Amino acid sequence: MPGRSRHLSINPGLGETDLLHVLAKSWPRGFTLRPRIPMALIVQKYGGTSVGSLDRIRNVAARIRRTRDEGHQVVAVVSAMSGITDGLIRLAKDLSANASEREMDVLLATGEQQAIALVAMALRDLGVDAASVTGRQAGIVTTGSHTRGRILALDPALMRRLLDEGRTLVVAGFQGVTSEGMIHTLGRGGSDLTAIAVAAALKADVCQILTDVDGVYTCDPRVVGHARKLPEISYDEMLEMASSGSKVMQSRSVEFAKKFGVVFEVRSSLNDNPGTIVTEEHPNMENVVIRGVSIERSQARVTITGIPDEPGMTGRILSALGEAEINLDMIVLNIAHDGFARISFTMHSSDLGRAQAALKRVLADISAAASIETEAGIAKLSAVGIGMRSHSGVAATMFQALGDAGINIGMISTSEIKIAVTVDETRIEDAARAVHDAFRLDREPA
Repeated sequence: MPGRSRHLSINPGLGETDLLHVLAKSWPRGFTLRPRIPMALIVQKYGGTSVGSLDRIRNVAARIRRTRDEGHQVVAVVSAMSGITDGLIRLAKDLSANASEREMDVLLATGEQQAIALVAMALRDLGVDAASVTGRQAGIVTTGSHTRGRILALDPALMRRLLDEGRTLVVAGFQGVTSEGMIHTLGRGGSDLTAIAVAAALKADVCQILTDVDGVYTCDPRVVGHARKLPEISYDEMLEMASSGSKVMQSRSVEFAKKFGVVFEVRSSLNDNPGTIVTEEHPNMENVVIRGVSIERSQARVTITGIPDEPGMTGRILSALGEAEINLDMIVLNIAHDGFARISFTMHSSDLGRAQAALKRVLADISAAASIETEAGIAKLSAVGIGMRSHSGVAATMFQALGDAGINIGMISTSEIKIAVTVDETRIEDAARAVHDAFRLDREPA
């Protein structure tokens, strides 16, 4: 690729916008962009189901070869084969009831390394000069706790050199190394994050997140059978849907893409159907009031009563939960007539035990009157759309639909482009269908 700059590292000044990004702002609404860029650099991410068997690995290799034969450079970011990571976790639990998180990182990173070696072998059998690249070799430097790392920097020097030598790269997702050289995994959605970061660092022309779904839908098609695939969605909408239960991508991958201007496409690795482009919002997007409905099961609500109505009390409680690395969602604070405060918040039910332990320590220092109430078996329903900014009556339509379906609402949370409510987990699918139908999301926008 003569004349193409390869001198890029991830930094807040990343400003050059690739061709796909420019075109994405101007294509007609309802059309999906499928650029044919001569000699493009394409990053493709393949999830665990895409490489879940030797036959699927061969299919992935054939797909990469087709892209390569079209004249493009390819960097494939690969997850561990489906089931491998869970199997490694089971092994660790069977061996030790209290396995070190540092050693868990060392163990779990082997899943992706196995996968990249197999994909590279399959590519070589097809005549493609391929090289597997671990997280360390890819220059991914991480920070944060073990098993929950964050990407701090990425030095793509080795990847650039291998690409310039004509190699096709197969990069291990989900992993990097700390500045001290310790192996570090990135937690849930880590391979998506790796792909977005590699695309940003190499300034790829196209980033494709290839998975076992065709794209982003107005709701989970397993819940709403007539859900519609979206041709495009904004970063902010995708971010809200991801943080509200959509399993297509983890929210931090979308945040990273937005920060560094990486336009990406979510599409299937099992067919050649067009997917969903995720990009910056443009004026036409506001014509659609609600883009989609997301559900998140296995939620728990914690309510703390008897908190003195004094400055700093809420901060102390939330700081204790933050130090325990517990992510909170909805937060509601009320002041009772007796001068005590009451605070409620939601979290994933798997975090409930750790949250209770952290809260007991801090509440013992705050007030003898403070007490904790917990409730499991709830779920969250979210309606998302940047069109909320310019359209009224969205909440009324949503609440009326739930009321007509006989579904009781617990907590309510709103943002500029999202309305979220909690409902009984046994009614969450009914709630999703009611709201999806109320906004007619199965129909193409007029």
